[in-house]
Amino acid sequence: MLERIREGAQGPWAMVIVGLIIMSFVFAGVGSYLSAPTTNAVAKVNGEEIAASEVERAYQNQRAQMEAQFGEGVSALFSDPTYLAQFKDQALQQLIGDLLLKQHAESLGLRVSDEQVKEAITAIPQFQVGGVFSNDRYLVAIRQSGFQPSEFREYIRREMTRDQLSRALGGSGFALSNAAKLVAQLEQQTRDAKILTLESSAFSNDIEVTDEEIQIYYDANLNRFDTEEKVSLAYVELDVETLKKDILVNEQEVATYYDEHLSAYQTEEKRAVSHILVEFNDDKDAALERITVLKERINNGEAFEEVASAESDDTFSAENGGDLGEITEGLMGEAFESAVFNLANVGDVSEPVETDFGYHLIKATSIKLLETQPLSEVSAEIEETIKQDKALDEFYRLQTEMSQLAFEVSDSLEEVAESINGKVQTTGLLTRSFAPSPFDRGDIAAVAFSDELIEEQVNSDVIEITDEHVLVMRVIEHEPQRTKSLDEVSDQIVSTLKTEKAQDASRTWAESFIETYQTDVSAAASLLIERGVDWSTRVALTRSTSDLPSTVRNTLFSMSTASPENIEVVDLGIDSVAVVLLTAVNSVDSVSAETIEQYKQRLAAESTNVEVAALIDALKEEASIKLMAEVEN
Repeated sequence: MLERIREGAQGPWAMVIVGLIIMSFVFAGVGSYLSAPTTNAVAKVNGEEIAASEVERAYQNQRAQMEAQFGEGVSALFSDPTYLAQFKDQALQQLIGDLLLKQHAESLGLRVSDEQVKEAITAIPQFQVGGVFSNDRYLVAIRQSGFQPSEFREYIRREMTRDQLSRALGGSGFALSNAAKLVAQLEQQTRDAKILTLESSAFSNDIEVTDEEIQIYYDANLNRFDTEEKVSLAYVELDVETLKKDILVNEQEVATYYDEHLSAYQTEEKRAVSHILVEFNDDKDAALERITVLKERINNGEAFEEVASAESDDTFSAENGGDLGEITEGLMGEAFESAVFNLANVGDVSEPVETDFGYHLIKATSIKLLETQPLSEVSAEIEETIKQDKALDEFYRLQTEMSQLAFEVSDSLEEVAESINGKVQTTGLLTRSFAPSPFDRGDIAAVAFSDELIEEQVNSDVIEITDEHVLVMRVIEHEPQRTKSLDEVSDQIVSTLKTEKAQDASRTWAESFIETYQTDVSAAASLLIERGVDWSTRVALTRSTSDLPSTVRNTLFSMSTASPENIEVVDLGIDSVAVVLLTAVNSVDSVSAETIEQYKQRLAAESTNVEVAALIDALKEEASIKLMAEVEN
């Protein structure tokens, strides 16, 4: 039985599901699911609902993946309400596509049975203890992820059904060996080149900008000279860490907490065990007779581990002499667990034990009794916990008082500050795009620049920075957006026009140089000496060479052959240009069979992705899709 579970864990179904579970646990985390919105439907696809909680789960997964890939800096994007709404809408559209695929799979008769779902779930390593499925661990894990058992089973069924269709489409995708070889040769091809870089600043000495040009540029680009709206804020903040500094905890409080939470400072009794399993198969009596014989062999002196290796039907643990590792209460079935904890000494072997899997012989290989940490070792930890609890209670009380006073005395923050024994702080002038934390958050900036705070000159509501940090603010100075005068930006315009003209001049020189090079290489060499620049020779450049500007790389690999005509000007931003001369194409004649096979698989996968996307588009055109409400920002 356990061997079949082990094999299932390596099958295609289980690998898909394990990937989903790992993504949910590792990337999204427990907190995102516990805080998910209610399951009100946000869309109906052919009459089947998509719950808001599903959208939230998908959003949290995708956001966490972006943060894991690009770092915490990407979090700033999500402070923009517009971007956040677009991101959540994309998550919803993906769920709609997934649901359409599932529905299409079912319409084709693709089904996943209850038994297949059960086998897939029991094969997931995250739900196993010592290689054995643990129902308790399963229930804890899925509930932490925001699922009820019935919801999780249907989630797994839906993913497996959809995977059937995806694999069916994947089976139709293919690539010919010749095509794969050609793509491999093109991608592995290298090129030699000469590159001439021209800084535009070298052409700026003779450039002049007239007043008329300045005025024309100003009139054509007025929006570039708009200032951002600015506000200066007064604010009062309250946080738990500050409150903790003034909280005292006495010894009696620590002792009382210790007594009331003693179990938290105790380590569970643990026992490491090995077992021998004889499955019932079709003859329970024969299984009991066999396990009894094995018990007699052990009683007669045969090593338990040798018998387990040779005879146990749990071939997974048999490889290690029947070892199941450490067992704690609540992880195994009642009969198995009772037998484990009734073994008095290390080395004791139980009588045959019946479970749903078959008959077991169980040997205790180590016993760790329940241990209790003394109060002296945990008193500092308990004191910190009590401080945190007291600070939170005080935090919630003061937060309520802050909220009430901010509303009742809306023209000042002085009384709000006095109520929490705090002070009114101020900021300098801030813009929506440039402000210190936490005022750089999109939701807080929206309040700071709201008509209510600017025009009505009132206090804000209590704003939550984190679960343990809040503030109330008001606008004390406001500068509306305006367009700077020509006098204010004249120097800026002159600098911009000079840069543009210098870039044009460098490109003009480069184009003239190319004309000369294509007719007289010697004359072109003289131009280089006169300008004080020279070629940079590069060999064996690839399509992924990292120290080459992308514009140069793309231009170089768009050239078809090595000839004098293969020379072009490429812009390198706003301050330089390059002349790119292709000198050699280094082809790859031999491609290994292994490489060709890899390219065939990649091309087939790309073909399948295109087919899946096209299928989703077609299904959307024919489907009845009703958005019940806008995705919450």
